Amino acid sequence: MSQRIVITGLGAVSPIGIGVAQFWKAALEGRSGISAIRPFDDLPLEAYRSRVAGQIHDFTPAQYLDGPHVDRVDRYAQFALVAAKEALADSGLRIEREDPHRIGTIVGAGMGGMVMGEREITQLYRSQKPNRVHPNFIPTITLNSASGIVAMVHGAKGPNLTISTACSSSAHAIGQALLTIRAGRADAVITVGADASITPLVFAGFCSLRALSTNFNETPEKASRPFDRARDGFVMGEGAGALILESLAHAKKRKARIYAEVAGYAATSEAHHMVIPREDGLEVAETMSLALRDAQVSPTQVDYINAHATSTPIGDAVEVKALRHLFKSRADRMLVNATKSMIGHTLGAAGALGGVACALALETGQIHPTVNYEDPDPACALTGISTETQERSIKIALLNAFGFGSNNAAVVFKKYVR
Repeated sequence: MSQRIVITGLGAVSPIGIGVAQFWKAALEGRSGISAIRPFDDLPLEAYRSRVAGQIHDFTPAQYLDGPHVDRVDRYAQFALVAAKEALADSGLRIEREDPHRIGTIVGAGMGGMVMGEREITQLYRSQKPNRVHPNFIPTITLNSASGIVAMVHGAKGPNLTISTACSSSAHAIGQALLTIRAGRADAVITVGADASITPLVFAGFCSLRALSTNFNETPEKASRPFDRARDGFVMGEGAGALILESLAHAKKRKARIYAEVAGYAATSEAHHMVIPREDGLEVAETMSLALRDAQVSPTQVDYINAHATSTPIGDAVEVKALRHLFKSRADRMLVNATKSMIGHTLGAAGALGGVACALALETGQIHPTVNYEDPDPACALTGISTETQERSIKIALLNAFGFGSNNAAVVFKKYVR
């Protein structure tokens, strides 16, 4: 590898807190952000099989953002803007003092501008007035609207990309940012994952797919329970995570604070099924192995796994099979947790928020708990999963993210050593 890549800034918008400090405090306390779903206008909620979600309540864009973009972008892009703004401030990166063509923007998004998209199509059919469709409809709903507006607001003129691979989108965004800097095409990349798809149609679609939890509608905080015997599907969430990636040389030149190093990345396709992973876990294991190889790290060196762990009956068991296949006996000596147990599955934001958790774990030595792990499923039981915060100095962390479309990503993080 020609150069080392580090993380110098973090941002978070999540169901357990807006801002990294709130997010991390709530995560370490094991606080659930899952609640009863808000009503969808005049649609009867009882018609939805699942009625819980990881929602961000009382989000007022003007409290965090200023300028015309506040009201002209979709909710998911607002989340992206807030997270990116925090990460840039945290990093101390002043783009006006940099060559703007050396600062990139890469965003992972699973669904895009669904809030506006659903609203406008509903109004069109109700009003029968095509001439009344919002003039910003197209630029707002496109998947690259968040990456475009983040770059515009901050003046970043380097590579501007959107990665959309469902649930693995922002893990791939982190990986592609790593590759972009390694290749010498940027000195720093604003890396974001964002989604806001708790909408009438998308939520109904996931219900119809029978992917969501339905057994805990009366006790929402219990619904997301990765690795637990009673898990019955994932819980939809919303939010954004942001990480500023830089070459080590660039970060040191400006005396930036460094959280951790991004050391390796792998992207694969199982070429198997649109929504169901291979049950033997071999392709997931191969993805992790390739990422470790890219980082020049052996499986025996990994201390911590931020698992994909969506709380689905099949998915969690497959991931644990993959961990046992690759790590052998070490699988029970590593620390493992599931951020989704508290915030739900934030789709395109999941990898970025998991990446924030990895960076903070490496810096602080604190591994947040996995909540609702009350009755371990024998098919998923690992010694390193705990309902309590664990403290251990860790050197190597691995982030897993697997998406619909048979898509796998893994990212390796290292504790920063001068």
